[in-house]
Amino acid sequence: MKLVIVDRDGTLNVEREGYIQTPDDWEPLPGALDAIARLNHAGWQVVIAANMPGLGRGLFDVAALNAIQAKLHKQLAAVGGRVEAMFYCPHAPDEGCACRKPLPGLFVQIGERYKVDLRQVHAVGDSERDVQAAVAAGCVPHLVLTGKGAPARTAPLPPAFAPHTRVHADLAAFATALIAEAEVAPPTSRAA
Repeated sequence: MKLVIVDRDGTLNVEREGYIQTPDDWEPLPGALDAIARLNHAGWQVVIAANMPGLGRGLFDVAALNAIQAKLHKQLAAVGGRVEAMFYCPHAPDEGCACRKPLPGLFVQIGERYKVDLRQVHAVGDSERDVQAAVAAGCVPHLVLTGKGAPARTAPLPPAFAPHTRVHADLAAFATALIAEAEVAPPTSRAA
């Protein structure tokens, strides 16, 4: 199974101060929905792994989160794409859970659900904590320079990032690179 783990806010959609609380707040980043569709058409299944501290802080509820996800699914379907599932941490940062990125809990859940070797899974996000969670889980880490990743456009990556972190302008560039790599790599080899 070819599986990609994608962060949501700042990677797939515009990140908003105060969190995405309603479907009206959710706006895809340019090219992001098409990127997911291209990954799907190239045989990749896509899942989302996201911290949702707004739930833990009571800023929105699960019904609102489901409505936001419904909008995402509808817009993705319109361009021929889909997300298999969304795994999220509903806890506030001070709750001490094991699923909040940069901890690997969400990634471990994904690996168990899909019965995949996480070392074969590419994970992409826009922040240091996304990359740290991917590395902690054993995934191939990717950083996009959108959302929180934008400051890295003008500087080398700080030492907190694993040296093998791959950097892409945005989710569309990530999809292009991953699809091209898969076309030239033998099916049994692990991407470096």
